[in-house]
Amino acid sequence: MIAPSADVLPIWMLLSAAFGFIAGEAFGDSSRHRKCLQQSNDNLRDQLENARISDELLHQAVRQNRKILNDLHKRVSAVTKGLEKASS
Repeated sequence: MIAPSADVLPIWMLLSAAFGFIAGEAFGDSSRHRKCLQQSNDNLRDQLENARISDELLHQAVRQNRKILNDLHKRVSAVTKGLEKASS
């Protein structure tokens, strides 16, 4: 009978270690990519929210400027009509 030697690893141990390494590398790589993509999505959501806030502020500023311009136009046209009537 042939006795297995103690200094040589059995094939099944090498195969199981190789399979474990390959499986760990594959699953670890996919989870690392998933975490990276989630972080990128979170950053993009934050940028989008900041853009919406600044966009709303711009719309408010434009509305305020329109109100001011309309008020100025009414006052200037009233003054010029008064000048036209006085000079006639």
